[in-house]
Amino acid sequence: MNCNYRLVLTTVMVASLAACSGGADRRRQANQDFTYLESKPLESWTLPAGAEPFSTDDYAIQNKAYQGEIGSGVDIRPPQQVLELIPGARSVKDADGVTLLLPKAEELPKVWLLIQGIIAEQNVKIRNQAANSIETDWVTWTHEDENTEIGNRYLIEKSSEPNRYSFKVSLIDWREDGVEKPVSVVNKERYSIAMLNLVTAKYDQQVRDEARLRAQELVKQIPISMGKDRSGLPVIIARAAYNVFWERLPSLVEDLGFTVEGRNRSQGVVEVKFRSPDDAFWTELGTKPIMLDDSTYKLQLGDLGNRTSINVTDSNGKPITEEALNTIAPVFALAIERANNQ
Repeated sequence: MNCNYRLVLTTVMVASLAACSGGADRRRQANQDFTYLESKPLESWTLPAGAEPFSTDDYAIQNKAYQGEIGSGVDIRPPQQVLELIPGARSVKDADGVTLLLPKAEELPKVWLLIQGIIAEQNVKIRNQAANSIETDWVTWTHEDENTEIGNRYLIEKSSEPNRYSFKVSLIDWREDGVEKPVSVVNKERYSIAMLNLVTAKYDQQVRDEARLRAQELVKQIPISMGKDRSGLPVIIARAAYNVFWERLPSLVEDLGFTVEGRNRSQGVVEVKFRSPDDAFWTELGTKPIMLDDSTYKLQLGDLGNRTSINVTDSNGKPITEEALNTIAPVFALAIERANNQ
């Protein structure tokens, strides 16, 4: 059995490599000048005539064989880091691989099912499988900071201990360009973490997708009206929590002639470009057109607890008129109602 699985590592490995440039050798070595390997052997010191001998052990180097790479074999890449994508989870590294300890019992079966799904979707063959473990066939990684195509085999184990919600990824076999070689300590850690990050990144995306779907369901019942902000200025009020309305807003406005060009959730800003639909669109929607010129705007969202305020500023950063704002609120309300009926 031999299965090549080409994994895109840009999301899980490139973060620690983005500051580097050049070929694989330059990313793995500080300098390609290895002339130090041609240094002459040390010679015994010969005292000049008349000199008195003096010695100290302060800088003595033990006379023994030291294990480690030299020359082009030295790898100076920063250690691979476990991505903290699951809130409350923590990782533990040992000589065999890396373990991720999950904070909740219900997360472990979801992650384990996801792992099996990734293996099936990518046609990774399995050598051995049990209730709590999966041993894969060869998985192939290709990445610009490697000189050769890298092949790995993994053992992925789910904890069966009560009150311990964890899974462990261990790299058990290694090959380069199809040739099997011993697994180094550095590579075992690097590629065990790479696989773990691939799983957690996929799980994080799955959680986000589920949250977005939930938000879309919740937003179906959101009333829209005009109101006042804390300063007494006119704003549109959506009777939904900020995180719920934030997820729904892009698709809502894109149905009304807006194009979303940027979003900043922490600041509550959505940058949009408006191009008014034709008269037939407004007739079908059953409302008057929005009183906005075809231009760029910023939608400023505010968190009011169980409600969300929406204000609109023009390309100069000035709030649009209250009259214009009054034309947007009923359009938002009708757009939500129409989405509910589709």
